[in-house]
Order: sequence, then C-alpha cells, then structure tokens
Amino acid sequence: MNLISEYKYEIKKSKFYAFRYEVGSTKEIDEILDLLKKEHKKAKHIVYAYKIDGQEKKFDDGEPSGTAGLPLYNIINKKDLNHVLIVVVRYFGGIKLGAGGLLRAYNTAGSEVTK
Repeated sequence: MNLISEYKYEIKKSKFYAFRYEVGSTKEIDEILDLLKKEHKKAKHIVYAYKIDGQEKKFDDGEPSGTAGLPLYNIINKKDLNHVLIVVVRYFGGIKLGAGGLLRAYNTAGSEVTK
C-alpha cells in the first residue's frame, strides 16, 4: 500500500481526514480500510471511492446518499485517475452540515488530496 498524500479539513467542528493511496487490487483496499478503521475507531464515517482499471466503487458509510462517496468518485473520474483509492475519515463535531455542506466538505477534502 502506497500512501500518496493526505489532507485535513475542519468545518463546524467536524474533522475530515482525506487519504489518497495508489492501489493494485481490491484485497489491498480491504487491508487499507481495515487499518483505517482500527486507527480511527471513534470516527463517525469512513467514506471512500476507488478505481482500478474497470473496477470502481463508491461508499457513503451512512452519510446521506450521494453526499460523500459520489463526490470522491467524481473527482477520480474528472482527473482520470486509475489505481487509486480516496478515503475520507469524518469525526462528527456535533453540528449537522446538511446535504449541501457534506457534499462541499467531501468534495473539498477529495480535491485537495488529489492535487
């Protein structure tokens, strides 16, 4: 597993930790996600999207549909990335961001980590 970059973003007390990995298989993705889940046990959501050749997936992890995994997935496609996993770990700060706020937060974190 090869961590390419990371980015931290905070809005209304919620913290978003974004990670970009170069990956070669879904097995490798599962290992990375397992490690992040152990490392960030108190995180409310671990959202991700990946693309490896023809395999693609996005996952919202309980966030409202289309507000978390989809923005990450769209960044991967817009930037024509391949063999990439983008993960954003969210610690809820107690203030609801709403669908628009979540969409902007995940989009910002994903965009910054892929610069």
